[in-house]
Amino acid sequence: MVFEDNKIRNRHMQARQLLGRARRLMLYARNKELAPYHISSNQAFLLFVLYYHSHNHPDHKITLAELSQQTDREKNTISLQMTTMEKDGLVKKIREVPKSNQLSFELTEKGLDAFHKSKDWKTDKAIMSALSKEEIDLFMALLKKIIKKAEKYQ
Repeated sequence: MVFEDNKIRNRHMQARQLLGRARRLMLYARNKELAPYHISSNQAFLLFVLYYHSHNHPDHKITLAELSQQTDREKNTISLQMTTMEKDGLVKKIREVPKSNQLSFELTEKGLDAFHKSKDWKTDKAIMSALSKEEIDLFMALLKKIIKKAEKYQ
């Protein structure tokens, strides 16, 4: 690790590097967990959001804008991911009005099956078990504090 020396004055750089490394390692572990189901961690997360939206709002299909807002990702990014997931047979894209750009989405049977296989988040739970409940609460509070500050620079 570049910033292992505790004498380095840039502690914020050490923290940033550690946060990035933890994120990469957790994503790697999650993608490895999901590999047998032929879905990525991003796809599993979108399946999770679609599933819970459909159960909480059975009469309302989730739109691209809502997916973007609920996942904190750009609409273009979500659109590309949903196109790939549609090609893979995981979701069905619905145009509310023909030739409209107003899209909504629902899980297909294949997507529902993939959701059920991926919903346990085993690696995330195993990794986070290194922390107590109190430590997780503190960790989340600190991350929220960092996010709030970072949002000022958006």
